Amino acid sequence: MRITDLLIKDTMIMNLQATTKEAAIDELIASLAANGRINDTKLLKEKILAREAQSSTGIGGGIAMPHAKTKAVNEATVVFAKSRAGVNFASLDDEPAKLFFMIAVPDGAGNMHLRTLASLSRLLIESEFIEALMNAGTPDEVAALFDAKQAEQEANEQADASSEAATTAPARVITGNPASSSFVVAVTACPTGIAHTFMAEDALKKKALEMGVNIRVETNGSEGAQNVLTADEIRRASGVIIAADKNVEMARFAGKPVLQRPVSDGIRKPEELISKAVKGDAPIYRSEGRGNDEASAVKSGSIGSKIYKDLMNGISHMLPFVVGGGILLAISFLIEQVASVDNPLVKLLQTIGGGDGAFHFLIPILAGFIAMSIGDRPALMPGMVGGIMALNSNAGFLGGLAAGFLAGYVVVGLRKAFAGLPRTLDGLKPILLYPVFSLLITGAVMFYLFDPVFSWLNEGLIDALNNLGTGNMVLLGIILGGMMAIDMGGPFNKAAYTFAIGVFTSSGNENGLMMAAVMAGGMVPPLAIALATTLFKNKFTETERKSGITNYVLGLSFITEGAIPFAAADPLRVLTTCILGSAVAGGLTQLWHINVPAPHGGIFVAALSSNALLFLLAVLIGSVISGLAFGLWKKPLQAKQ
Repeated sequence: MRITDLLIKDTMIMNLQATTKEAAIDELIASLAANGRINDTKLLKEKILAREAQSSTGIGGGIAMPHAKTKAVNEATVVFAKSRAGVNFASLDDEPAKLFFMIAVPDGAGNMHLRTLASLSRLLIESEFIEALMNAGTPDEVAALFDAKQAEQEANEQADASSEAATTAPARVITGNPASSSFVVAVTACPTGIAHTFMAEDALKKKALEMGVNIRVETNGSEGAQNVLTADEIRRASGVIIAADKNVEMARFAGKPVLQRPVSDGIRKPEELISKAVKGDAPIYRSEGRGNDEASAVKSGSIGSKIYKDLMNGISHMLPFVVGGGILLAISFLIEQVASVDNPLVKLLQTIGGGDGAFHFLIPILAGFIAMSIGDRPALMPGMVGGIMALNSNAGFLGGLAAGFLAGYVVVGLRKAFAGLPRTLDGLKPILLYPVFSLLITGAVMFYLFDPVFSWLNEGLIDALNNLGTGNMVLLGIILGGMMAIDMGGPFNKAAYTFAIGVFTSSGNENGLMMAAVMAGGMVPPLAIALATTLFKNKFTETERKSGITNYVLGLSFITEGAIPFAAADPLRVLTTCILGSAVAGGLTQLWHINVPAPHGGIFVAALSSNALLFLLAVLIGSVISGLAFGLWKKPLQAKQ
């Protein structure tokens, strides 16, 4: 790909006037619009800002590359601009951006925007080239600089390929000096898999060439692993460089000196990394827990960030079950209003989506993939079994979290415990030792600790609610509504719902009062999440905003579990604000003496209540309180990162 085919001279801005990030984006988009390259400025800006909400495209070194692929673009274009004063673009190195490359690609162009990002990143690795761009006075000079630079890069790549073909077969591009005996391998990867991945690759290759060291670099980018290292190359290498900010496949490096650093070190400190790798000056990677475990995984950041990563692994795998099952349940509730409970379609949808179908897997999947993130594949099975035990024992969502972390660290402990076994038994570890011992330990802890504790907790809560009685209905409504949001399907939630069912099935004119409180309280969390993601878009990723839209449906259907992924990722803010709003909603239903004579259904049974408008108003007030509180409390996405 030639960048100059996309660098349209008429769109270039040689003196950007903007002083803020959003103003810079507006100015770049205006240039595209003025030259007929786009058809919808508003849509393109939305897409650009949505990408910025995930992580800043200010990649550092004074460079920003905002990009989007959308139907708002007529023709693929890269808008070049430069700012003399610099713009605070929330860059990863906190330095102002002075060179801008806005990449706009139409729908249907495949992964052109990613390939363009990769090509630009490789060209912009050299400070001399960046300085030349800053000094360019006209669009013609900019285009000429890119033409010359890309021609130089292509010539170097051809020379590398020719040298390698003359010395090895089959041909593989190994940068450096073919006559040199020094050889190292590297893997580069960043969370988004775009700019820094390829900038680190080029920095390592360039420095290796200067040092006379042969190097092979695998990139773990947005399109997956490319130029994958072979077993023979890993065997021959004197050392391995992992310049990555996300997990890469590590078992293949067992027994090799592995230097693990952030991807930024691959860009800024390539000489240091290569020197250490050549000398083998790095911890020996030990797979399956043999010996030193210091390099057992790519670990960057704090313990908190590691826990967050493990949680997100469970949540990302659980989310399809929440969405798929929740939507089918909501449809079944709607059909139930015009058909009988025994309607075959209602039964089918509730079986597929409910407790016998998709929703039955929520906690096991959450626990299993949290465990897998910690202990790798051997931890998946005990994690899922622990999750099923939590589900069956009414340990709920919190029990599933505990089961996942328990199973993961049990496997980590077993690896250390079995590290001293003879190597002839290595083959037995994944197929016999890990499955048996991890399942036994995880299951025993769940059975003897979590089952009794959470069962006792459930019974105690129900007794306490029964003893409270109905003397203060508002207070009771506040308590029940708040409990629905404490663990969103766990023991507190189930205790409140069970109490309401008991009151509902008893005789008396107010047998649906408690059901109104728990239903309103249970509807608030997902609706509050949906409102927050709608009103505070800059504080949520694109995936979270899409999940937020789904929560409108789940909340209206009285499916509290829709808020679980957000509660797991940010428990303090989500649980605190949702408990507040749910408690208010539950209290209001009792203040207004609302009776809901149905055990489930949410908005679809509101018309059956004694006062549908007041019931919906109670839910709305609680949702707005929680949604605003959560949105205001949550930090903007960029600040969080």
